[in-house]
Amino acid sequence: MTRPARQLQPDNQIGFLRRHAAPVDHRKPPTISKSAGSSFLEPAMRRAPSNVSASPVQTKPAKPMKVPLLDLRAQYESLREPLLDAVTRVMDSQRFVLGSEGDALEQELAQYSQTKLAIGCASGTDALLLALMALDVKAGDEVITTPFTFFATASTIARVGATPVFVDIEPHTYNIDVAAVENAITPRTRAIMPVHLYGQCAEMTPLLEISKRRNIPVIEDAAQAIGSEDAGRRAGSMGLVGCFSFYPTKNLGGAGDGGMLTTNDEHLAQRLKQLRVHGGVQEYRHTEIGINSRLDELQAAVLRVKLDRLDSWSNQRRENAARYDQMFSELAPQIDVVTPFVRNDVRHIFHQYVVRVAKDRDDLIEYLASRGVGTGIYYPIPLHLQTCFRCLGYQEGDLPVSEHAALHTIALPVYPELSETQQSYVVESFANWSTA
Repeated sequence: MTRPARQLQPDNQIGFLRRHAAPVDHRKPPTISKSAGSSFLEPAMRRAPSNVSASPVQTKPAKPMKVPLLDLRAQYESLREPLLDAVTRVMDSQRFVLGSEGDALEQELAQYSQTKLAIGCASGTDALLLALMALDVKAGDEVITTPFTFFATASTIARVGATPVFVDIEPHTYNIDVAAVENAITPRTRAIMPVHLYGQCAEMTPLLEISKRRNIPVIEDAAQAIGSEDAGRRAGSMGLVGCFSFYPTKNLGGAGDGGMLTTNDEHLAQRLKQLRVHGGVQEYRHTEIGINSRLDELQAAVLRVKLDRLDSWSNQRRENAARYDQMFSELAPQIDVVTPFVRNDVRHIFHQYVVRVAKDRDDLIEYLASRGVGTGIYYPIPLHLQTCFRCLGYQEGDLPVSEHAALHTIALPVYPELSETQQSYVVESFANWSTA
């Protein structure tokens, strides 16, 4: 079946946003219908609580405390000396780009992600961009992806001149609805880009079957999912190429921007290495036009220190998530909240602990903030309704599950250093708001 094209027609590979975007009125974000997908809040697909013990949750106001959405200072304090040693080591070497720290991190990340090869780059956004460039995705091509993700997922598709084709998400995991992917394939489809959202892998087995049968490569956007697993397979090892971000707030975060690509294809790895240094096979010899996107040595050294702790941090996040589940289940049905759903045979690393509420989310956020509890919304406007993608022709109601999630989800603190006392306070504050 050939679907009418929502095709961008840029006259070069980087300029479409300026030509097609409508004037932006930042005072008026896209309207998302409050009734969009109301049935998706039907029965709560809760994850069964584990055996994590938790103190009974009180439902009376306690003395306010500060519980930030993320506490990087707590992480730093536990690693201060080895991090400073790593930085000093790089400063003493005076080798800042493409040196031994980056080489070592690439080897360690490849082993950790169960792939043969890893290629460092300057950011998670650049990882996605480089993957698309290495697959020769260009103007007139289409890439299928999800609208419920960070902007970089779709912006990199557009940046190479291709058209992002959005399909809706699965209502319980918020990951791409694999059943909708095949219907979106056209003769112009050049790649499929699932996002492993919040630290849980998309349903990869059927997606990989589609990829193999239709000969369309899969680019894994694993920016939030380093160390997560689907049927024992690590994020970034299942598609042709995996893309990671080391932004400071990630489970494995640097002291600035950084990214990594993983693959088992040696030819693709060599192409990626070439593209990240202006398309040069050697200095001042360029066979194609690439970009400047190298992971610097300081970031690599910092990340190597943190990589040793990554699994313990991710396991603590999982324990915190299970404790939240137990606490919320003890308060059901007096509070109306849907806790995260985890598929069978996966390792969810809980980059975010995202719950769903039926109504009054903004009021809840304001109340929790008044009690010192940090929250986040990931993401308030799905990409198909963003002003810059208006030229694609999507309308409100086209992707109702994504639109509903944008209105009703909220992230709660789940970082590894979060204490049980703090978690109890978060849930208690939530309950007090719900029953007020």
